[in-house]
Amino acid sequence: MPVSALARFGVGRPARQFQANQRIFSQGDAADAVFYVRRGKVKLTAMSSRGKEAVIAMLGVGEFFGEGCLAGQPLRMSTAESLEPSSLVRTKREDMIAMLRSDAEFGGVFIAHLLSRNIRIEEDLVDQLFNSSEKRLARILLLLANFGKEGQPEPVVAQISQATLADMIGTTRSRVSFFMNKFRRLGFIEYNGGLHVHSSLLSVVLHD
Repeated sequence: MPVSALARFGVGRPARQFQANQRIFSQGDAADAVFYVRRGKVKLTAMSSRGKEAVIAMLGVGEFFGEGCLAGQPLRMSTAESLEPSSLVRTKREDMIAMLRSDAEFGGVFIAHLLSRNIRIEEDLVDQLFNSSEKRLARILLLLANFGKEGQPEPVVAQISQATLADMIGTTRSRVSFFMNKFRRLGFIEYNGGLHVHSSLLSVVLHD
């Protein structure tokens, strides 16, 4: 996001502070605001009528969520929870709509964000349909480590349980544990004050 557009949205607006594993909003709550991640990571999950929970997305700095309210969504379709201490800017639906109408630059940035999110959803679907659970896990770890984005080439991933990773890729916790141990033996990841993901993990995703 361009600095000027980001400044108009985030800087000067009060931010809400959330501790790790703190609920931001729940599925079924009134959808009346959009959130922007200034610091930290956020997990979005959805619960079926039978009580089965699925992880929809993991979001980091510079990302929006809750934008469904802008399209007339009356209730939250998912639950949002902070994965680590996070700072979030909450903007009321009416204020967000007014900003999008009055600020062309910000509107363009926000549309780009939505398109990027749609591309990510399509990639996740293809990943689920055609790739093995090992490749899906490697891809998720690289995404959580912001691989390919600006920043450290081998960053530390927030504390995420193997059960959550299993939910994200559609497999069992035991399979995740097996692959994590394999990745560690091969030097693709390491545990040193957190999960450290190396760019060499990309070889798993690219391998046919």
